[in-house]
Amino acid sequence: MRSGADAAVHRPPPRTDASTRPGSLTVPIPAPGATPEHTDPRGSTPSPRSWRIGLLATGLLLILAFSVLVAIGLGSAVVPPQDTARYLWTAVVGGTITPEELTRYQIVWNIRAPRVLLAAVVGAGLATVGAAIQALVRNPLADPYILGVSSGASVGAVTVSLFGALSLLGIYAVSVGAFLGALGATLLVYAIAHSRSGITPLKLVLTGVALSFGFQAIMSVLIYFAPSAEATSMVLFWTMGSFGAATWGGLPLVVVVVGLGILVLRRSSRALDVMSLGDESAASLGVDTARTRRLLFAVTAVMTGAMVALSGAIGFVGLVIPHITRMIIGASHTRLLLISPLIGSILMVWVDLLARTVVAPRELPLGALTALIGVPVFILLMRRRGYVFGGR
Repeated sequence: MRSGADAAVHRPPPRTDASTRPGSLTVPIPAPGATPEHTDPRGSTPSPRSWRIGLLATGLLLILAFSVLVAIGLGSAVVPPQDTARYLWTAVVGGTITPEELTRYQIVWNIRAPRVLLAAVVGAGLATVGAAIQALVRNPLADPYILGVSSGASVGAVTVSLFGALSLLGIYAVSVGAFLGALGATLLVYAIAHSRSGITPLKLVLTGVALSFGFQAIMSVLIYFAPSAEATSMVLFWTMGSFGAATWGGLPLVVVVVGLGILVLRRSSRALDVMSLGDESAASLGVDTARTRRLLFAVTAVMTGAMVALSGAIGFVGLVIPHITRMIIGASHTRLLLISPLIGSILMVWVDLLARTVVAPRELPLGALTALIGVPVFILLMRRRGYVFGGR
């Protein structure tokens, strides 16, 4: 019989699970019949953590609204926030403005408002797509830019613009071209990565990276044979990204596509949670990984095509924002796909404001600014102790 001191020595250490730490992609999966995490186990009231996530989401929404209002008012012509809000209200519900205010009203409503709103929507979409793809391929380096989906969409949009294809679709020709390019790139990556043994996340990533280089080479050839300097500028726009082409006519389509895509991906949060554990673990928990991966890849391709059609290819947002969000709230996709779109929107609104004001009247490419921000953040992520992705 052991003494009390021996019992203390041989007592098993407290269990630590990396999956419960913020920054880990691995998440605990409740057993069948277990109490959902958003409820208090002693009753049906929301847990304190759910309240904190709700407060965080509310705070980020307020910051986003403030950022949008400030960004619309700033530029070569500065409009005070109260006037910006009044012009927007007048445009939405009707009202009157003085003739002296007509120029500033047109700047706010016709030029800056669609641009800033597009930046917010694209930021939310890229962050969501990045988080979903990282879970689908179980790779922390994955995002639509690295997997070649953005490059494929750019090739489709530029091809339509340079050669006049799909001209019957009018103003939607470029958008449809980008969508077809993104979808074609996704199908090509999927077909090449498929083998008799099926598709593994590693094959998908390697195939996507290789095809991304191929699409970039095609873009280089298009630039070389571009018939004019204007065409070259247009190709560079698609490769570096910009919100300068935003209009009220094209905004509703991307809002609907990105909004529905975020809803679909968030409703698939549990599937993304278990797929981030690995295909074998997901299959043991009843998830059809092949079918789910095909469906969710199609959703991300449609979202990417819609965004690239209006903004060009913007890198690093889909890569960095999901990692930052995991550090703050953990890796559960129910929370991740609620918070990361808000952080992505706020970041993109301010990056766009910097791009068009730092060296005005010229405009910096968004891809360059996001890379300047994303590279140091990514390096810090790699050096950060305790950050775990997929249990590694």
